[in-house]
Amino acid sequence: MAQKDCPHCQGTGWKLVEVEGVLRAQRCGCGLARQPIDLLHRSRIPPRYEHCTLANFDLRKDAATGSVNGYLERAKSDAAFFVREYPNVDCGLVFTGPTGVGKTHLAVAVVRGLIERGFDCLFVDFRELLQQIRESYDPVAETTELRLLQPVIETEVLLLDELVAANPNDWLKERLAYIINARYNQKKVMLITTTLAFGDAAGASDGESRGARMPSGESVPNLERSLDQFGVTLSSRLYEMCKPIEIHAHDFRREVKQAGYRFYAD
Repeated sequence: MAQKDCPHCQGTGWKLVEVEGVLRAQRCGCGLARQPIDLLHRSRIPPRYEHCTLANFDLRKDAATGSVNGYLERAKSDAAFFVREYPNVDCGLVFTGPTGVGKTHLAVAVVRGLIERGFDCLFVDFRELLQQIRESYDPVAETTELRLLQPVIETEVLLLDELVAANPNDWLKERLAYIINARYNQKKVMLITTTLAFGDAAGASDGESRGARMPSGESVPNLERSLDQFGVTLSSRLYEMCKPIEIHAHDFRREVKQAGYRFYAD
C-alpha cells in the first residue's frame, strides 16, 4: 500500500519517470518500504515476543563445561539458515524441548526474519485457537470455525505455537488434522513449537535409556512417541513437513530472567 504523504507519488502508488525523454509511469517504492511494517502487524506476534530476533537469542553456557550449549547453538544456526534460504527449502521447522529453553523465541525470530524479506507469516497459539473454535459454536458468536481457520490455512508461513496435548481427544485430532492436511496438500510451510511429554508419560523406544537426563534434570523427550499420539498418518506428514530441532537446556526464565529481576521499595 502506498504512503499517502509520499512526495513522489502523492499516495497513488505510481510516479512519473523520464525514460529517454519520455515520461513513463513507474511503481513507487514507498509501498515496498511499508510492507514489512504491515506484514509484522498482520502476523499477530504477541507483545511478549515482539522483541525476539536471532541477534538477541541468548546462547547460554553450560555450567558444568563452561562452553556454549551446543543444542542452542545448532538451533540458532538452523533458524538462521532457514531465514536466509527460504523459500528454497525442503521443509519447515519444529522446535522441541521443555518449557523455557527458547523455542518460541527462535520461531518468532524466524518469522521476523521472513517478514523483513517480504513474506507473509502468521503466529497462532494452538491452545488459544482451540478455545476460539469452541466459542464459535455458541449461537451468539459472531464468527465461525471456518472463518477462524481460513487465515491459518492460507497464510504463506504458519507458526503454530505450543502444539502439545496429553492423550488428545478425537475433536482435537480432527482440527489439527484439518490444518496439517490442508497445508500439506498446498505445500505450505509450517513452523511449530512443542513441549513434549517426559519420563513415563512419554515412554521410551527400543534401545533408549529411561535414565537419560537433560541439563535441567528432566527426562530426554521422545519426539516420535509424542507425535504418534495424534495418529500415525498425521505424525508421518509432520515429519515430512518439518525438520525436528531438539533443544536441551535449562529454563531461561527461571535461571536468567528471575536472577535479573530487581524490586525496589518506595
